[in-house]
Amino acid sequence: MTKAICPGSFDPVTFGHLDIIQRAATTFDEVIVAIMPNPRKQALFTVEERLAMLRESTRDIRGVTVATADGLLVDFARARGALVIVKGLRPIQDFEYEWQMGMVNKELADDIETFFLMSRKEYSYLSSSIVREIAAFGRDVESLVPAGVAARMREKYSQRS
Repeated sequence: MTKAICPGSFDPVTFGHLDIIQRAATTFDEVIVAIMPNPRKQALFTVEERLAMLRESTRDIRGVTVATADGLLVDFARARGALVIVKGLRPIQDFEYEWQMGMVNKELADDIETFFLMSRKEYSYLSSSIVREIAAFGRDVESLVPAGVAARMREKYSQRS
């Protein structure tokens, strides 16, 4: 049984994320979606809110569980018995960083492989940052995120006004 970790900050989860998770779930026996802290970003949603949104958004994807992780990704993978890290790649903007992280992870844990899945062209422009920016200006984001996530974003930004 091959277990894979699909890490990210998921602030918020987008249709691009869900596409990568779904495709990973058809490739591996079990996929653990891991919410990882990103110290370079100021989060809009708490970890608990992101957990709830991810669980709701992935509930119909067979073999997927959602968890939070602190520390090094390879340590989390090893603790969960996962031998694969799945990362989505958008054109150009992701490649250099993700390749570097994959090489560092390989150096830290030679037994854990990184698999890159190219984003589908319809999601190649999509990022959580773009979704947050659009929502912050009061625009609808339901074509970019699940309906429940869009509702939570409307609520979050209405509280900030």
